[in-house]
Formats: sequence, C-alpha cells, structure tokens
Amino acid sequence: MATNPEFVEYLCDQLEGLGAIRSRKMFGEYMIYCNDKPVIIVCDDRPMVKMLPILEPLLKDHPTAPPYEGAKAHYVLDSDDRETLREAVRLAEEVTPVPKKRKK
Repeated sequence: MATNPEFVEYLCDQLEGLGAIRSRKMFGEYMIYCNDKPVIIVCDDRPMVKMLPILEPLLKDHPTAPPYEGAKAHYVLDSDDRETLREAVRLAEEVTPVPKKRKK
C-alpha cells in the first residue's frame, strides 16, 4: 500500500513554521525534509522518525516498527498529535546533518 499524497501534504501543513518544509517521493513512499534535512519517512500512511537518542524522552512510549523490510526500527508518530509531531521534527532537525550531494 503506497502513501497517499494528500496525507503527506497534511503532515507538511502540520509542520508549517518549523523551517523550510518539503516532501519528496522516494521508492513509492515519501521523505519529509525540514531545512533540507530528512526528518520523517512516510510509509503506508505512517509517519516515522529515526530512533535518535534526543527523541527517547519524548517518544519512549510510542510504538516502533521498521518503515520497510530490512530497515531498522523507527518511532511511529501520530499524525493528529500536532504538538508531539512538531517537537519530534524540531529535535530531529537539530541533530540531523544535511545530506551530501552525490557526484554524477
């Protein structure tokens, strides 16, 4: 089941004001970026964030699951809990580096 583009747009709307928010379709699913840093992967209409140490106090009671087969577990976020979603993105953005450009 692929992610609905309208759902990704809803998530981006929830994050408005945290910085430059954009999404990119990747492998049939989506990555949401904040200030050009990949912070949320959206798979099967489930927003997920890496299990970063900075996020443990905020998300320790949230369920975890791999976004796709073979991936490490991520925290599964509640898309309707705007406050927690925004705080998770704010914290993840602080410690996530901007990806390096690949040489062609």
